[in-house]
Parts: sequence; structure tokens; C-alpha cells
Amino acid sequence: MKGLFMRQRLGEEVFEIYGSPAAPSFDFFNGVEARRQLTSGKRSIRCGIYDAGTSSFKHSCHDLLMTAGNSENMRSLELSKRPTKRTRKECSRANKISSGSSSEIMDENLWKEFPEDLFEAVIARLPVDAFFRFRSVCQKWNMLLNSPSFSQECAQKKQTQTWFYAVSHTNGSMGSIYDPSSKKWYHPTPRLLPKKRVLPVASAGGLICFLETGERNLYICNPLTRSYKKLSPVSIGVTSRVSAGMALNGLSPQSGYKILFVFHVGEYGIYDSINNSCIRPGNLPSACLPLTLNRRSQAVCIDKTLYFMRHNPDGILSYDVENGIWKQFVIPAPHHLTDQILAVWGSRIMLLGLLTKNAATCICVFELQKMTLLWKEVDRMPNLWCLEVYGKHVRMTSLGNRDVFLLSLRSRQMNWLITYDARTREWVKVPSFMQPVAKRRQLLYANAFEPCLTALP
Repeated sequence: MKGLFMRQRLGEEVFEIYGSPAAPSFDFFNGVEARRQLTSGKRSIRCGIYDAGTSSFKHSCHDLLMTAGNSENMRSLELSKRPTKRTRKECSRANKISSGSSSEIMDENLWKEFPEDLFEAVIARLPVDAFFRFRSVCQKWNMLLNSPSFSQECAQKKQTQTWFYAVSHTNGSMGSIYDPSSKKWYHPTPRLLPKKRVLPVASAGGLICFLETGERNLYICNPLTRSYKKLSPVSIGVTSRVSAGMALNGLSPQSGYKILFVFHVGEYGIYDSINNSCIRPGNLPSACLPLTLNRRSQAVCIDKTLYFMRHNPDGILSYDVENGIWKQFVIPAPHHLTDQILAVWGSRIMLLGLLTKNAATCICVFELQKMTLLWKEVDRMPNLWCLEVYGKHVRMTSLGNRDVFLLSLRSRQMNWLITYDARTREWVKVPSFMQPVAKRRQLLYANAFEPCLTALP
């Protein structure tokens, strides 16, 4: 009876201190020693901790000294025993246990029965850059690109990334790929195409259209898999100025694609991948002539419709690839805006340009209002960057204009590459991918593309 009374009394005191009932007094309470001392008018409660892992009890965790008759006043809290540091032998024993559990997880007999179709489903949903590391695991994984089932798995995954393929001014035969998500440049070797100098002019569905300078030949290539083919002659003159746009016939490159070439003399041509042929329908409608396209701006594509930026009058020229219909929209440009660039974010048409006033320069971002056909400013370059380019007379060039915009800012005193993510409104300075040797470190041509492992030219 005396022991039971002490247990109940101890539980009441713990409840008064911590505000919650004490733990059950069955097996667990066997690990708690309570000793009441009535000497000096004080009660001392000595507690311990029960270790369920070792079925042992550790005494003297701490002492609670309370005045007799008043358990709510705690006079002091003293640590009677500090936590001890584990010995090297105990640490090595714990490491052996953890390594043993991990070896069980990576048991070869367990994973060799993993279904092959699940391997393809998992790898198809990995980031694109991670797939190239997996290709080096074994020859079987390296041959996944030729698997029809793996192509179907990749087709089910919606591509949301935007990468950039760029060639430098000093070396037009070697290209580089920039991944904005990891902020890294990749330098594929050997060269992508067996030609000395090719320039990216359009892209769609993971494929890029290249124009060979001098000979004016055209190539379609997947920069990730290095598969390419030469297109039938398009009859592009050596001295002709041409703008190009590319659109898919469906949701994937397997449905085919069309490439539109607009010559600055008012003619145009169309390449059809299904027929592997190019036609020259003739001139643009008379309402669109005379034609002066903005060569600094690349074409954009929204729902099988290509958009080009034009001058005199300022506006947009569109071509419906599926129905073959030309349209022209006269849209006045914002005041004091130079180096205008057409871009696209989802289904929205965007405009970027340099707003210059006196010696101050700033990049402004506009969105086209579909109801009024007017440009509305939605964002600007950070103020700190505006101060850095103050009085430097910079020029801007578009190097990619799809969801994530790659821009080049150049002057005699500076050479910047920056990206603007229209989805997050984030401005980022891009690290230079070239060796800081000569003054000509700027990019000459670049194009945005969606990385796709299964896109075939």
C-alpha cells in the first residue's frame, strides 16, 4: 500500500509540473525510481530513462528539487549526468548495421527481376540531363533510344523545359547547349553536323533547322541524339535575306512538321517533312507588301500559327500553317523602344526591347492585349542592372524567345548574356561558355528548343 501511494503521489506531482498525466505505471514505470526525502523540508525526485532498444535503464538524468508542500515552485534544475559521447567502437558497429541494411536494399537477386517496362517508364520521366548519365551504365540502357516502347513513354511526358543551342562568332562549326534550370553549358564533341559552319534558324518539337552558310543547304537535327538529315533544296540564294519559322503538324515530331521561309523580297517557301519536298507558292498577299521584317527578332509559333515581326508599318505578320492563310496586324510600338524582339509565353505574345532615355537604358517586357491589340508593360530589368549599363550604349539581340528568353547585351565596355523566365519573372546572368581570350566573345546565333530524346528528323 505504501508503494502504491508513492506512485500515485509521484504521478500527481508530475501532472502539476508538466500539465499532463503521468505515463502508465505498468512495465514502463519499472524504469522510474522515486525516492522521497523529507530531510530539510524538501522532496527530491530522481528520474531515469528507459531504453527500449537495449532494455536497460539509465539513472540520474536530472534532479527536480521542490519545496515541501508546494510542488508548483521549482527552485532549480541541475543536470546530474551529461550525455556521453559514443565510442569509436560503437560508431563502427552502427555503420556496419547501416551498411548491412543498404546492401539488403541493393541486393542483386532482388533487383534483377525488376520488370523491363518499368525501367523504361522510370527513365523516361527523369530529367533530360540525367538520362545521358544513365546511358553510360550499360549498353542495354544506351540502346533505349531505339526502343519503340521507350519512345511511347517519352511521348506521354509533357516537355516543359527550354534549352538553347548556340554557336559562337569565333567557331561556327562547334555548338554549345545551355540548360537554364541547371545554369550549365554543355559542349558536345565532335561537331553536330559534318559541315564547317551551320547556323540554327528555327526549331520545333526538339528538332532544330540549320542553314549552312555559303552553300545555303538546310539540315534538320536533334542536338541530343545527333541524328540529322539533309533537306531537299529550297533554292535560297546566297545573297538572299531570309527568315524562317517551324511548326509541328501535331503534338509530336512523329506527326511531321513544316518549315516556312520568308524572303525579304516578298516571296516565301514551305518545306513539308511528310512529302520531303519544298514548294514556292509565290509572293505574299499584296496587303502585306512591301515587306520589311525585323531581322533581330526570331519567329514564334502558337497553335500551328507562325508570327513574324515587321516594320513600316510596325506590327506582326502571321501565317496559318495548317490552312495556308496570311494575316497582318498593325500594332504601334511603344515609344522610345529600340531593338524590339518578339517572344512567346504559352499562348501569349510578348515583346522585349530597350527603353532608352538620355543615358539610361533598361530592358522592358510587354504583353500583347488581344482585345485592343496594344502592348502593355508587365516587367522591367532589375534596377541594379540598369545602373550597371548606364551610359554604355548597349545593343540587344534575341538568342531564344520561347518561355525562357535568352538575350545578349553588348557594348564596348560589356558583354552580357541574360535569361528572363516569363513564368517566374526571374532575371539571371548566364555564365560565359567561351574562353576569355579575344574581344569577340559574343554569340553569333542561337535558338531555343525543347529537349526531346525521341524526336526524329
